[in-house]
Amino acid sequence: MSEEILAILEQIEREKGIKKELLIQAVESALVSAAKKAINLKPDQELKVEIDRATGKIKATCEGRPVTSIDFGRIAAQTARQVIIQKIREAEKEVVFTEFQAKVGNIVSGTVYRFERGNIIVDLLGKAEGILLRREQSPREEFRQGERIRTYLLEVKKEPRGPQIILSRTHPNFVKKLFELEIPEIYEGVVEIKSISRQPGERTKITVYSKDEKVDPVGACVGMRGNRVKNIVNELRGEKIDIVRYSDDMREYISTALAPAKISEIHLNRENQRAEVIVADDQLSLAIGKQGQNVRLASRLVGWELDIRTKKAKEEEGVRAELASIESAKIDKEGMPLTEIGGIGEKLLKNLKAAGFSTVQDLLRADTEQLLKVDGIGKVKAKKLMEEAKKLSGSK
Repeated sequence: MSEEILAILEQIEREKGIKKELLIQAVESALVSAAKKAINLKPDQELKVEIDRATGKIKATCEGRPVTSIDFGRIAAQTARQVIIQKIREAEKEVVFTEFQAKVGNIVSGTVYRFERGNIIVDLLGKAEGILLRREQSPREEFRQGERIRTYLLEVKKEPRGPQIILSRTHPNFVKKLFELEIPEIYEGVVEIKSISRQPGERTKITVYSKDEKVDPVGACVGMRGNRVKNIVNELRGEKIDIVRYSDDMREYISTALAPAKISEIHLNRENQRAEVIVADDQLSLAIGKQGQNVRLASRLVGWELDIRTKKAKEEEGVRAELASIESAKIDKEGMPLTEIGGIGEKLLKNLKAAGFSTVQDLLRADTEQLLKVDGIGKVKAKKLMEEAKKLSGSK
């Protein structure tokens, strides 16, 4: 080791950010391993190698005695080179990890480098490679090698081969970050994104709110002639975007979230966060959307369960409920049928009716002597029928 090598280590410290002391310690450790191979040491013997931080001279001792039988100059040159290369690689991996870890949750740009089993490897401006997994790709999108691409940085993992940078174009926050980049009012905090729900490649609903009464949040996002939102739609390859104005009035909020459908009535169940939404017959398909897409996204957006019904269906349900109520009242008035009592076969039922017993109440008004006159009923059966009838009627 010489002053020249020390100067090289200082240069590496400046350029790569690796501390010179860390490199020297690594070289000392490597020299110990190399020296042990060159001399025969007993298991209980300890070899120590130190490098003078000022001159670069090497001092080796074994059990406190100097070791002079090894050409440390030659070994040091070879070892230092290997250690430096290794440390530079480790430092570069750490630098990449630190740099991209700080960018998690943001949009990063790159170019499509290659394709691997449906995954897309992205060259992130020559600094690193990111992976856009198949599941993180929008079904409507296709890319070509060398094409520029913007992605959402989802996660950075430490791997033995270096940092693994996971990218996404399907995450709802990808759309959110595009809005922040495209809409100055959102970036500046004047307009706030309250919530977002997305079906990648198909449709996104996004709720916006203005902190300044003079600024229209929807207008700010749409832009002049729709240019702002059009740029985002183009980035998403034609994915539809519904911009919803936030409201504290849940009825108004739900109604806006279900656009383009026109809503007739909304009945809220605040305790269970459920809403029954009534629409005209010609608005049902719009409210529900293709394969339930519109109502599903609206439900996620507002955080409530939405039940869409037409006026006609609601009226029919009301009629059915009324009929059921009438039938129940009729049963209460006329009495429960004998079929409510378990263990009565068709033949016995026929015999009971022939004897004038049509309801549970008829049995309660009779006595044992009258029941015994019915074919198929003995004392045990009569007693059991009377007990069951009392249970059903709540009598004691």
